[in-house]
Amino acid sequence: MTIFSRLLAPASVALCALAALPAQAQVEGRIATVDISRTVIGTTAFQTAYEQVNTTYAQQNELRRTKAQERQTLLLTFDTNGDKQVDDAELAAKQNSPDFTKLQTLEGEIQQLSNQIDAARVYAIEQIITQYGAALQDVTTQQQIKLVVDPGSLLFAAPEADVTQQVTTALNTKVPNVGIVPPADWQPSREAVQLYQDIQQRLMTAQMIQQRQQQQQGNQQAPAGR
Repeated sequence: MTIFSRLLAPASVALCALAALPAQAQVEGRIATVDISRTVIGTTAFQTAYEQVNTTYAQQNELRRTKAQERQTLLLTFDTNGDKQVDDAELAAKQNSPDFTKLQTLEGEIQQLSNQIDAARVYAIEQIITQYGAALQDVTTQQQIKLVVDPGSLLFAAPEADVTQQVTTALNTKVPNVGIVPPADWQPSREAVQLYQDIQQRLMTAQMIQQRQQQQQGNQQAPAGR
């Protein structure tokens, strides 16, 4: 199972408790839940864009890894007490040294490279979510949904309340592909940045789970020692 498919799988715990709504909050008609991050992750445009970013910005990615290794090696010279950590006192002791200046330069270069890669991904996400409202409207109209709620703020719901996949399908029609190279004067929206941060966290979590499961499977398949 891929990271994307893992994130798109239905949650084992239901999402909202309609019965728990107070009487005055009852809505006549169908109520649904939509996970916007999972909606975007599921789109073909998003998955293609992320693959393109990895290819287009491969040089920046490799250079960032190289500079991160240089930074880690340089930090070892700051660790005067040998505890494999660099505290404020150790940093202060090196503040007027050439190594401190080199460290600042490396950190600035790493941040600049990261910003290029992040900007490409945020730009792709921003193009997708410009059509999110229209896609959601299509689904709610077709299915006669009266209220849509964020599953993150709810406790329980029947699986059929989740229309995330339907909104993803609508988005695939409206946004079949996106660009990954932002214009020179482009500034990301706050909503796109926040959504990107949530998506990145989910992808990292899914990757960790996948790696852990692969490790467990490897341990189970390994022959028992004598």
